Amino acid sequence: MFMTAHPAPPASPTIRAEIAPLLKLAFPIVAGLGASTLIGVVDTVMIAPLGTLPLAAASLTTATLIIFYSAIYGFVSATGVEAARRQGAGDVQGVAETLWAGLRLAVIAGLVCAGLMLLGLFTLPLLNQPANVLAILTPYWLAMAGLLVPLAVLLVISQVLNAMDRPWIAAGFAFVGVVVNVPMNYVFIWGIADWSGFGLLGAGLASIASETLALLVAFVWLWRKGLLRRADNKALRHRLTWGGVPLAIGYTGEGAAYALVGIMLGIFGATALAANQIVQAVGGVLYMLPLGLAAAVAIRIGQASGASNPARLRPIAVAAIGVVTLWMLAVTIALILSGGLLADALSDDPEVIALATAMFIIVALIQVIDGAQSTGLGALRGIMDFVWPTRFTLACYWLFALPLAAALGFWAGFGPLGVWAGYGIGTAVVAVALPIRFWRLTAPKP
Repeated sequence: MFMTAHPAPPASPTIRAEIAPLLKLAFPIVAGLGASTLIGVVDTVMIAPLGTLPLAAASLTTATLIIFYSAIYGFVSATGVEAARRQGAGDVQGVAETLWAGLRLAVIAGLVCAGLMLLGLFTLPLLNQPANVLAILTPYWLAMAGLLVPLAVLLVISQVLNAMDRPWIAAGFAFVGVVVNVPMNYVFIWGIADWSGFGLLGAGLASIASETLALLVAFVWLWRKGLLRRADNKALRHRLTWGGVPLAIGYTGEGAAYALVGIMLGIFGATALAANQIVQAVGGVLYMLPLGLAAAVAIRIGQASGASNPARLRPIAVAAIGVVTLWMLAVTIALILSGGLLADALSDDPEVIALATAMFIIVALIQVIDGAQSTGLGALRGIMDFVWPTRFTLACYWLFALPLAAALGFWAGFGPLGVWAGYGIGTAVVAVALPIRFWRLTAPKP
């Protein structure tokens, strides 16, 4: 008697099996994000010789720019998740339609945010910022507001290419901007031959020029691949808009809270602002892995959902949180050990160096917490859970973290270090709550 052979059931997804695909996707995303962040680092390095006041002006501008960058990033994230779900379902034409709809929305979002940032310039005198910093701020501020439009369009392109499993192409466009930015910064800030350059304004102009060139290269590539030759899908555009709005609100709220920390530091004077610019320029680059993993986990979970494979959702999320925690612990140790050397390399002001060295320790500890919360948020994005995380993070940052930062910094007398410590405690609450939310929503149905 012969037995009929049956195919073995597929093996259950494991956390270990998800680590390699996550990293394979995350590393080029990290490279692209790191390249974009390196533009800010190049600005900091090349602005620093101009003195403490220009460095403080750059810090205040960057702190505000984070608000609008966060809004745009959150808004276009819905496009990335939609593209990932369509990619997971094998809908190639749907991915191209998503790209086209996202590009149109990105231009609108970039223009709106640029206009709002211009209006924000008039509020700075009301926020008790140093008068000598405000006196030199306006030209650089206007230039960086203009940067938001090409930045928004490049973000959409990167999101869709990442969802298509072509992240190195997206990273390549970002590196075009960095490579061009270095010589442009040198010429625009310091001049050439008999021309003395634009100084602080030159850094902003160089950033706009380099990002615009990168965008042109991206459009040429997309056109040659036929990805721009799609009819407009108004229904899709409306769905992306309403999906992106809660994400934009959530990211804006978090970015604004983060920016308000920078504004609080401005109350302590130009030295605190300059020290914060040094710490954030360095920490921002190191933070790219958790941010890249958050994007990768959203894409991987979106693809798994599109392919109707819910058993993979939890292993993907656990793998991402484990990797990001180990990475940020390594970053924390590195920043604590080398913070003083980094501060000394980026400033010749003894007070700035001393404060930045101490600030590196506090911010390094926050990096571990922030990595976990961003990855948890990415996991929730992947399962299209947008509204609850927005409500919770806004409440936590604005009703708990910022009041605690003010209490420790001003009322308790801990100064700039107390401001960062209070914000970090609030971030820790978010870092615990978001993964718990994801675990509950992905529980197997009875």
